Amino acid sequence: MALQLPAAFKERMKSLLQKNYEQFIASYDHNPHGGIRVNTLKISVEDMLARSPWQLTPIPWCPTGFYTEVGERPGKHPYYHAGLYYIQEPSAMAPVEMLDVQPGDRVLDLCAAPGGKSTQIAAKLKNEGLLISNDLNPERTKALAKNLELYGVRCGIVLQEHPERIAGQFPFFFDKILVDAPCSGEGMFRKDEDMVRQWTDASPAKYAAMQRDILASAAKMLKPGGRMVYSTCTFSPEENEAIIAEFLTNHRHFHVEVPTRSELFAKGETIHCKHAEDNRMISDDIWEQVEHTARLWPHLIEGEGHFLAVLQHDGSEDGLKALQISAESPSDGNRLYGKNKSKADRGKKGKAPSKAAAAEQGPAALSAYEEFIKSHLSFTPGGYTVVYGQHIYQSPLPSTALDGLKVVRPGWYMGDAKNGRFVPAHPLATALHPQEFCRVLHLSSDSGEAVRYLKGETLNVESDRIICFEGTAAKGYILVCIDECSAGFGKWQDGLLKNEYPAGWRWT
Repeated sequence: MALQLPAAFKERMKSLLQKNYEQFIASYDHNPHGGIRVNTLKISVEDMLARSPWQLTPIPWCPTGFYTEVGERPGKHPYYHAGLYYIQEPSAMAPVEMLDVQPGDRVLDLCAAPGGKSTQIAAKLKNEGLLISNDLNPERTKALAKNLELYGVRCGIVLQEHPERIAGQFPFFFDKILVDAPCSGEGMFRKDEDMVRQWTDASPAKYAAMQRDILASAAKMLKPGGRMVYSTCTFSPEENEAIIAEFLTNHRHFHVEVPTRSELFAKGETIHCKHAEDNRMISDDIWEQVEHTARLWPHLIEGEGHFLAVLQHDGSEDGLKALQISAESPSDGNRLYGKNKSKADRGKKGKAPSKAAAAEQGPAALSAYEEFIKSHLSFTPGGYTVVYGQHIYQSPLPSTALDGLKVVRPGWYMGDAKNGRFVPAHPLATALHPQEFCRVLHLSSDSGEAVRYLKGETLNVESDRIICFEGTAAKGYILVCIDECSAGFGKWQDGLLKNEYPAGWRWT
């Protein structure tokens, strides 16, 4: 076995698994499984299977997930850059499937970076409802925002905030909450050797303290009758079953539900932690519930190690009133001027513009933006138009709902107003479908043009290749699509397509 596992970890696993330990340890001699999850916001599973250049095998617990063969590189294909799928470890697809997200739900992904589970939630929402994706790490929230934008999410908000502060803003607000908690990462040892190097015998206890607090904050934000899924990628009972047992003891209005497709997974390991000194005050009825949690063992499934628990609220309000955010449209046509500055939009010194500057920019920005929407799109975007300085977003919430929180993205980033004109942003393009924009250019993934576009090159394009709305001239902004799926903008004039694909996103 090339991977050198910590001796303390092996002793822990031997104590936990006993007769199954040898089978477990032998799994580290096998290659980790690769997978992709189809982004149904852009393409159907059937169309992706018909177009896929690779052999794809279904992942049994995720209807949009597929195993890829060893050696395949789906990140080196135009489809990846067009956001047609997310490259994701197969076991990591299970928690969102258990959350039972429905279009129109209000969903919170509390520990969301880099965004795999958030994009999975967004696809289930079908861009109807609300998704707030949060992470505390500033660098990781950049990746989170980019992934949501790449995958065409229109109803998403990205925060960089402590869970307790979000709970203060949104008590009893969400229909569904995912807590994919930070953990000691034992389940990822086979896939990521850095996790092995960072692990110590004290890691489970350190992370358990964080998980306990995060889960308690999440409970304050769930509507009566709502559902939470708690998940980790570790084997440690202290971070898994013991956390759930303690939570149920302190939150009697929750119970554990048997996850869907439970026959695919092993039950929770209660015997090991039931007799631990710290858990002796937990009742037998709680441990019976904890057995309904699920473990994904790498020696029993084709995937890495995971744990998940489906926590269902019984519907009572426990004497507390839910926060009501008005769904009525503001009298000013849904126009709200942001009081808090998006972190992504701060200037070089990290400061928000003055209120006077924002107020001055607002009307001019909206006028240019509204003219662009009217002349370029076949629909009027829903939600609230929110202006931060020169930046314009369509948000599923009014900006006042986010006051006091650290906001990375307040909604769907539409573009910037500059010198009295509107410049569309890349995330506007990636969330559009070809029939929704006034000018479209289709590129084939089999041609060199698609890769050249993704590299930022200027293309020679004859005017008869541009599909326009009736009465619209070819000159102007073009929605560039790869195999009929949006990839970004270009600007066409006199046979040349000026490339608007962002430098930081380009194929390298």
